[in-house]
Amino acid sequence: MSSHVIAICVLALMFIVATAMPINMGVIAFVGAFLVGTIVFHMETKAIMTGYPAELFLTLVGITFLFAQAQNNGTIDWLVRLAVRAVGGRIAAIPWVMFAVTALLTSVGAVSPAAVAIIAPIALGFAAKYKINPLMMGLLVIHGAQGGGFSPISIYGGITNKVVMEAGLPISPLTTAFTSLGVNLAVSIILFFVFGGAKLMRQQMPKAGAGIRPMTPFTPPVAVAAQGPQIYGDAENETGSEERLTAQRSTAAVGAVGNGGPGSGLGTGDIDLHAGPTFHQMFTVVGLVALAVLTLLYKLDIGFVALTIGLLISILSPQVQKRAIGQVSWPEIMLIVGVSTYVGVMQKMGTITWVGESVASLTSPLTVALLLLFVGAIVSAFASSTAVLGSLIPLAVPFLASGTGVDAIGFIAAMAVASTIVDVSPFSTNGALVLASAQGIDRDVFLRQLMIYGGIVTLVAPIVVWLLFVVL
Repeated sequence: MSSHVIAICVLALMFIVATAMPINMGVIAFVGAFLVGTIVFHMETKAIMTGYPAELFLTLVGITFLFAQAQNNGTIDWLVRLAVRAVGGRIAAIPWVMFAVTALLTSVGAVSPAAVAIIAPIALGFAAKYKINPLMMGLLVIHGAQGGGFSPISIYGGITNKVVMEAGLPISPLTTAFTSLGVNLAVSIILFFVFGGAKLMRQQMPKAGAGIRPMTPFTPPVAVAAQGPQIYGDAENETGSEERLTAQRSTAAVGAVGNGGPGSGLGTGDIDLHAGPTFHQMFTVVGLVALAVLTLLYKLDIGFVALTIGLLISILSPQVQKRAIGQVSWPEIMLIVGVSTYVGVMQKMGTITWVGESVASLTSPLTVALLLLFVGAIVSAFASSTAVLGSLIPLAVPFLASGTGVDAIGFIAAMAVASTIVDVSPFSTNGALVLASAQGIDRDVFLRQLMIYGGIVTLVAPIVVWLLFVVL
């Protein structure tokens, strides 16, 4: 067995072990990089470590640290309240507010599971209160998060664009971003009408005085954002475990209890839509806007900018900083940098080039592209989208650069969608978070619904994006 085959088999084994067991794939990848690099390819440790993505590490730390502070000081809650207040009395607008908020959060740098963890309890609370189909509400939250997930300053977008640029392939960050947003928006529109959106458009929220406390006209029983340590998708492959789902249900249940009785004003589960922002919240909003401006317009490093803004917020509120530093997405960071390091070893071994040349010689280029999209979708449905993007795109680079006629920009956009839209699966972080946030329904039925929908998306999405962005 050649060294290239061994390296690929170890990569496949990583996915299998990380899917079957609650072990962070990043840890497995670091060990794999060490063993394959030293034993199979006789590399020195320094050579192995040259594949460590220091810039990506800094980006992930800076972004997750900043958003942990934004959640802890109530900025995210205030932004959600502001968005919900804007819908007036239109119930049908609520799912789209949730879609838009999660898309906005991920588009400016929030990790997708973080955005879903923040918004899903609120969204499912509204669904329970106003008889909105919970499956539709939960799916719109996930598709919103994925729709905004490939902006140039997002985590997914940063990973994808960095890999493609390093490979010397033509790249269009905005094409990838708008492709993801367009596909997820189109799917969400279909879901909205399939699951009762037309009926919701004919309904209005009850007026104040009709059994609802006047000062909180939108008071759902569970309408509180995720509090405490953020559920940042600590290795998406771990979410199939019963322990994690139980913990998430407990988190959602805290918001359901509340501490307000009759006449006691706002409880824990209430949202006062008329509460104004504090100075710290306004400062944080300005910081988030500055993050987008400085990184998009002035091309400054997003990791350093995020840490700088986070430091300024920390000076204003040191106690929030203490809690936020513990909420940095260390498991997710471990996963991403571990897989990237292993891929770096494969690149030094020449495995990436060998795979591309071998696959290209097996069958037609269009068929190869379709097979790669299916691999990305299937693996991501049960493991980590970030790991898939970090490993499959490099594997496809030689194939795309070998003059096969497959458009690199279109293929990268298709891979981005196929590898992330399947996060609706209940075995992925986002799907598990929505399942844990569901209120007042049969969870077993809800789980089956997510499994069926996730299976359909996994089988259909690769074909659709292949036809739209690779074939046409």
